[in-house]
Amino acid sequence: MKEVAICPGSYDPVTSGHKDIFIRASKLYDKVIVAVAKNPRKTPFFPVDVRVMLLKKVIEPYSNIDVCHFDELLVDLAKKEKASVIVKGLRASSDFEYEFQMAQVNHKLAPEIETVFLVTKTDYAFLSSSAVKEVLKFNGCIENLIPPEINNDLIRYYNQYRKNRD
Repeated sequence: MKEVAICPGSYDPVTSGHKDIFIRASKLYDKVIVAVAKNPRKTPFFPVDVRVMLLKKVIEPYSNIDVCHFDELLVDLAKKEKASVIVKGLRASSDFEYEFQMAQVNHKLAPEIETVFLVTKTDYAFLSSSAVKEVLKFNGCIENLIPPEINNDLIRYYNQYRKNRD
């Protein structure tokens, strides 16, 4: 049986650190599903279809990585996709507290699904989607913060949605 893993997140937008986690997970599992969450606690800047499109461009070269979006419990998505593992990236101890709590809830709901934490590489320990949006807001260079294959698309979409918000 092939082992399927899910990498959930809001990916608003996807960063180079996210991409690194996807690639590393794809070497550990037969199939990785990057699942874009519609998180009710967050108000995303980019609509879900844009986040999915950008992610598809990022993972295009990797045959065992797919992208989907979901608005249900993560464990329900995992069951539907026959995933046995949830993969989460950790940047700092503050990430761990939140992710540990979520892992415990998921384990209570679906004990057959494990959560695995991958520690980020030091190159990306400072990096977050919020930081990327802050740099974009002030027209800074995002070149080393996001996957290069989406640089132009991300700037174009950011400017498009910023106009709609102003």
